[in-house]
Amino acid sequence: MTNTIEEIEKLSPAELDAGLIFSGKASGRMVQGFESASSFTPRLDAEYLFHESSRDVVVWFMDSSDPIYLFGPSGSGKTSLIKQLAAKLNYPVFEITGHSRLEFPEMVGHLTVEEGSMEFQYGPLALAMKYGGLLLLNEIDIIDPATAAGLNGILDGEPLCISENAGEIIHPHPMFRFAATANSNGAADETGLYQGVNRQNIAFMDRFWLCEIGYPTPEAETELLSRKAKSLPENIRKKMVEYANSVRKLFMGEATGNLTDTIEVTFSTRTLIRWADLTVRFQPLARQGIQPVTYALDRALGYRASRETRTVLHELAQRIFPMEEDK
Repeated sequence: MTNTIEEIEKLSPAELDAGLIFSGKASGRMVQGFESASSFTPRLDAEYLFHESSRDVVVWFMDSSDPIYLFGPSGSGKTSLIKQLAAKLNYPVFEITGHSRLEFPEMVGHLTVEEGSMEFQYGPLALAMKYGGLLLLNEIDIIDPATAAGLNGILDGEPLCISENAGEIIHPHPMFRFAATANSNGAADETGLYQGVNRQNIAFMDRFWLCEIGYPTPEAETELLSRKAKSLPENIRKKMVEYANSVRKLFMGEATGNLTDTIEVTFSTRTLIRWADLTVRFQPLARQGIQPVTYALDRALGYRASRETRTVLHELAQRIFPMEEDK
């Protein structure tokens, strides 16, 4: 813990040109970040594809007067968007994944024994507030509303009092940021797709700037696959994106035609990339009469689904991928 504190204490805030950071062209508009990365800064993915929703989060980083709440379907890239933008700004990210039993002290920290004596070990929230950084609370709509309401003061910019650490008062660092992600907008899940989602207190939700994150456009994902799976024919990459969006519609209950049943799995962009990669790697199977596309599909997504859903996935694949195109 000592090394952790020493590292983040040395971080130096910096004024960065937002245009240069996010688009490569100087804009004269400044955004606060850090001079250098730390072990808490997410790894920058040079091939990460920023889609339209990133505009809102960039603006938030430039002047984050309120905490931000990103919501959208599973696999739409809410967490990765926050992390990749933070990586560009060298922001340390202290991450928590919400669950039904999460309690406020778990975010703040706890007493521990160090070299024979009791010491307080800061949790993610205390670290971000004390030394500057982004507190990223994922799956916030799964948290018990009473626990979430305990954050109200923090969201309003008030100091944190740690009674377990001799009543220490932590005033929020100027570089402290609070971001949350969820599948719902805090008003519970009306679709029935996400188990365990709770309706959050309206006063709690009123403290956030909300941002809806959808799946990337087909054009954007097709461009991404052209970088990640260059050896696949262009028509196959386009059909993979078409297939992924068809599965997403089934997941959301928005499909039309014969395949209209809601299914329990969906296609994240990450899964799409995995599918393309496995298809390339399983190409030699085509000589044995096995379709690499559908073989890879099971290993990327299908085996996570029920038998009934796998049947639906295979039927959809047969429609989009004629046999001869896999060979």
